[in-house]
Amino acid sequence: MLTVNKLIPGGRGLAGVLLKRAATVELDWDVRQKSRFDATDSSGRALGVFLPRGTVVRGGDVLVAEDGSLIEVKASPQPVLVVQHCSQHGSPFDLLRAAYHLGNRHVTLELQPDRIQLEPDHVLADMLRQMHMIVSEARAPFEPETGAYATGGHAHGSTHGHAHGDAHDRADPHGADGHDRVHHDHHGHDVDHGHSHGHEH
Repeated sequence: MLTVNKLIPGGRGLAGVLLKRAATVELDWDVRQKSRFDATDSSGRALGVFLPRGTVVRGGDVLVAEDGSLIEVKASPQPVLVVQHCSQHGSPFDLLRAAYHLGNRHVTLELQPDRIQLEPDHVLADMLRQMHMIVSEARAPFEPETGAYATGGHAHGSTHGHAHGDAHDRADPHGADGHDRVHHDHHGHDVDHGHSHGHEH
């Protein structure tokens, strides 16, 4: 197994000819948000990736193996929910409102100017449809937004990045207003941290 312990964000500073010769590895978001994982590149080599804790791997990043060889990371398509506002009966503000409500639930989101992408969740899909959003299923690379307090790794622009799963652990579970909130976990269940309110956060 070839050990990999270095990452070059976006392949910055590397000559194009080197990248063309580099092997590739396709990884989904579940793997790319880990700093330690095993993978197989396009040359059939088994890779043992050991990056600094907190590192997030993005599509377009380049891994450097212990023998100096380069492996370009491709974000593999995966099931996602694509959320868009209704162009006939809504406005772009509806998308902002949807992002607000999803953010209150600490949902990992990819933000684009005309849509939101998130991992499949039927409870959230139903909620969004009740808000008159258009929700469709697709297979696409998933590059979530980077949390404002993320540490380690690197952050991309507004259309790349992610809210770490551990951002939920760092955040104050009671929120700024001191109220307990209902959080949404990654398995589609609402987890009640304390008493519930008659209104929605």
